[in-house]
Amino acid sequence: MTRRDRWTAGGVTAAAACVLAVAPCAPSGTVPAVAAVGVLSGVTATWPRSRAGLGWWAAAAGAVALAATAAHPQPAPVEAAAWRFAMAGALTLLLASAVRWAPSRRQVVAAVLLAGGAIAAWPLPFMPEASFLERVGACAFWSLPAAVAVVAGGYLRWGERRTRRAVDRARRAQRLELARDLHDFVAHDVSGIVVQAQAALFVAEGDPGRAASALRRIERSGLDALATLDRTVRMLNDPDGAHEARGADASGAGGGAGAPSLGPPPGLERLRDTVRRFGATGPARIRLTMADDAVRAASREAGTTAYRVVVEALTNVRRHAPAAADVRVSVARVRRSSGPALEVRVVNGPGDAAAPAPALPGAERDGGGRGLAGLGERVRAVGGTLSAGPCAAGWQVVAVLPCAGAADRTGAAS
Repeated sequence: MTRRDRWTAGGVTAAAACVLAVAPCAPSGTVPAVAAVGVLSGVTATWPRSRAGLGWWAAAAGAVALAATAAHPQPAPVEAAAWRFAMAGALTLLLASAVRWAPSRRQVVAAVLLAGGAIAAWPLPFMPEASFLERVGACAFWSLPAAVAVVAGGYLRWGERRTRRAVDRARRAQRLELARDLHDFVAHDVSGIVVQAQAALFVAEGDPGRAASALRRIERSGLDALATLDRTVRMLNDPDGAHEARGADASGAGGGAGAPSLGPPPGLERLRDTVRRFGATGPARIRLTMADDAVRAASREAGTTAYRVVVEALTNVRRHAPAAADVRVSVARVRRSSGPALEVRVVNGPGDAAAPAPALPGAERDGGGRGLAGLGERVRAVGGTLSAGPCAAGWQVVAVLPCAGAADRTGAAS
């Protein structure tokens, strides 16, 4: 409703209040009607500023109506019925509006008690000879419009609150997703930069050529990290394409610098390139075993999660075991009681004692990101399991993910 429409509606109701004020009727009919219609016109004309005190205005109009009913117990003239009926209609609209939009709970309670009571009691002046039970029955009957107004306003208020909470939960989920993406992919590239910088320092004097090669790899990893951050900023500035951009943020981890296209989150199809880059930026020998049937059987959801498991595991190898001489990555299709599943296993062996590598700067920190804890939440969210711990070959991270996506599992269950 535009400002002009609000003032038009307010003017019409104000004119109606003036007509009621000069009507040849007892005060018990005109006073509460003028008060209710006048408040309604004022609220309409000054909306939305009037929302701040809407409950108090509705309560005040109801109090005037109740006072008029109590002050004039004598039989009201028949012509007053129309005006008191108009009063009841205006109070019903005010009551519904107060329950829907009043900012505080106290305003809502005051409006319900006073305005609702006035609506229920409006026929009492016309029942001077009725018995007590008849009066109670009349009030109960005419309280139905007030009850409908309260229910309608309360339902709309509850719906708005539920929508607001859903939006807040969605925003929080997006922030958590963004934090995980940054940790999973930027930390992967930055860890590679640190490893290459350390290698360059060791070989700078004895082999300048290898140092120059390490610097070129540092440059590529830095550009990859910057590309990921650029896509993140672009996603934050483009709310209409937030979902697609979020996938592109993730793909920036291995997509090279400056890749302009937005796409889905990276999955198993990107794993070979990621493993190759890891092997090129560190001393460890890395081997990848990935069955083609596992790639074909994995849903997009499972493939994306499997990719993140490998990236997090390789990042932890760089951070916590920089001297590891051997890293093995395997992706295979296995059979579980719940159906076909994807098993992702990353094993890093012990370091080369003859040529130990220095620990990565910051490897001793207590963890700025969620790491394996956040990864475990992600794996469990798709119905999988994650375990990490020592093994005969060194240290291993194992994830088992259902091949079917969440939508497929839900459909099968139903």
